[in-house]
Order: sequence, then structure tokens, then C-alpha cells
Amino acid sequence: MSSPGFFFTVLAFLLCIGPLVFVHELGHYFVGRWFGVKAETFSIGFGREILGWTDRRGTRWKVGWLPMGGYVRFAGDMNAASTPSDEWLSLPAEERAKTFQAKGVWQRFLIVLAGPATNFLFAFFAFMAIFAINGLPTSPPVIGGVVAGSAADEAGIAPGDHVVAIDGHALETYADLAAYVALRPEQRLIFRIQRGSRIEEVPVTIRADTARDEFGNSARVGRLGVVGTMIFSKVPVTELPGASLRAIAGSLEAMVAVLSQVATGERSVRELGGPLKIAEVSGQQASLGWINFFALMTIVSINLGFINLLPIPLLDGGHLLFYLIEGVRRRPLKPEAQEWAFRAGLTVLLALMVFVTFNDLASFGLFTKLGGLIG
Repeated sequence: MSSPGFFFTVLAFLLCIGPLVFVHELGHYFVGRWFGVKAETFSIGFGREILGWTDRRGTRWKVGWLPMGGYVRFAGDMNAASTPSDEWLSLPAEERAKTFQAKGVWQRFLIVLAGPATNFLFAFFAFMAIFAINGLPTSPPVIGGVVAGSAADEAGIAPGDHVVAIDGHALETYADLAAYVALRPEQRLIFRIQRGSRIEEVPVTIRADTARDEFGNSARVGRLGVVGTMIFSKVPVTELPGASLRAIAGSLEAMVAVLSQVATGERSVRELGGPLKIAEVSGQQASLGWINFFALMTIVSINLGFINLLPIPLLDGGHLLFYLIEGVRRRPLKPEAQEWAFRAGLTVLLALMVFVTFNDLASFGLFTKLGGLIG
């Protein structure tokens, strides 16, 4: 299947990222408003304003020309660390009471936490909607067949084996088995298998393979070499919340597993993607239908929530770390220390952005084409 056109891809990317950024910032906005903090600006995108309006509360709602994020600027946000300044102290008492810095540390903590939390909340309801429409995989993790010469064959796994758990991770469905193995190429895993009335533990070294989709995208995955059934069944409405929570937990576990593999060198850093890759995949999934596109939005929302909770200054997680320190010390860190931390955080984020963008361009074959032109 050919990839969708450029303009379709750009539109799909904006429709994917825009609402998720809006949801994230809306979490900050509503909890801030709940605590009586005035929001001066609510922006989707950065840079010069394309369009906007000011509501009766005095909040400027606007869209910036660079759709790579967004922000809510609360009254009193006069520096990167949101710490009290001479300018803040000079405000009238009534006006100062509506500023971010005037609130207790636990209130500031909740205002910042609300952004990532809202991304997870979006994913929670999105997964329930998807499962209500598509159903859930319900076939048990039972081996239907074994490929000759595969990792499963060499380990002695046989048809009819019921895989109860892998490395102590309990499995409920064959889909759980497939997902767990796919994330762990070339790893030695311990399979807990039920054979009749016996329970056995079988070590298996997973093979590595390259999987390709209909658009030619490739990914390094683990292969066990077994055949099973993947049956989707409708589930009662009462079971949807639990299924949604399990899906979110599974997505987070997958992210942590991949990042851990990258950190330990088990997985190449070239597999990390950035905004350009998200844009490409957005266009591809949108071309397959709204369910596929909505499922992608759900995963991206979880990613946004997870990344923003990382304890890196400038991200929500960095602010939350400072508030935890303030709560323990009963006083905030010195403004100078916070300023230096935020500068370091900015450097890290910019370096990461450049790196993943380089990866994205390399995955598109740009540098290969340039090399051919130069050569």
C-alpha cells in the first residue's frame, strides 16, 4: 500500500496532536481555575498567534503557527521556575491571591499533575470506546502449533501447552503472549507452562526478526515461532473500565521495556522516533480508517502523559519533582538552583529533539538520497 500524500499526512498529524495537546492543557487550566488561579493565556502551538480571542475571564485563547505543543500561562508566571519575584511581590494583594505562586505546594502539584493525568483519562475513555466497538481478545494463551526449528521448537514447547506466565508476568490471553514476546527480541525468558496436570518452567531464548507493515515500516521484534488463535469477543459494559486500565498499564509497560532496552544497548537508539515519524504514522493510520487513527491517538496520548511525567526540568515531571522537594524541605529550592536546572532541562530536551528528528529524516532515507546526489 502506498503512503498517503503530504497534505493528508499534515492534516492527520494536526488532528492527532492538536486535540491531545488541548486535552493536556485543559487539565492544567481547569484545576488551576478550580483553585482560583487566573489563566492569562491558553495556547495551542508556539510562535506568533494565527488566531485567538479573549474570554470574559480575561484569558487569551490562541493558536500559534508552530503546532508542536502548547501551554497555559497562569497569572504570576514571570520566570521559568514559577518562583516568587520582586515583580510578583509588588502586585496588589487581591491580584496576587489569584496567581500560581500564591497557592500552596499541594495545589501547585495538582495543577501541574492535571495535564498528564488528563492524557491518561482521555486514553481510559478512548480504550473503552474501542473495546466496545471491536471487542476484546479472549482466546487463552494456548499453543496451537510450533514452527519447526524455531525458538519454541528448540525449547521443547509443544502444541497444547498453556502458557500461564512469562518471567512471572501472568498471561490471560494469546494476545498477551504475542505482545510480551514481540517486545523482547534475543532475550532469555522463563515460560511457566501447564501441561495437563503438570506445571513446568521452560527457558526460551527469543529470536529477533524484522516485521514490516503494509506501508513498508519496519520494526525489530521478538519471534517465538508458535501458532495460536486470536479471537475477539464482545464484553459487558461493566468489564470495559477494567480492560481499559489493563490496556493503559500494558502500554506503559511496553514503553518502559523499550526505553530500558535502549538504555542498556539491547535496542538501537535509531528506533526512537520523533514528531516527523508521528506525522508519517498519523497519515498512514488515518488512511486505514477512523478506528485505526483513534487507536493511534490513544497510544500517543499515553506517550504524552508518560513523557511529561519524566523528572526533567521544563517538563511537568520536573516541576512535580521540585514541589516534592519543597514539600519535604518545607521551603522551595533557591531560584538560582531552579533556573540552572531548567536551563539544563532545556538543553537535554533540545538535544533529544534534534536527535529524534535526525532519526526520523534517516528513516525516510533523506541522507541516503543526499549521499547519492553528492556521490
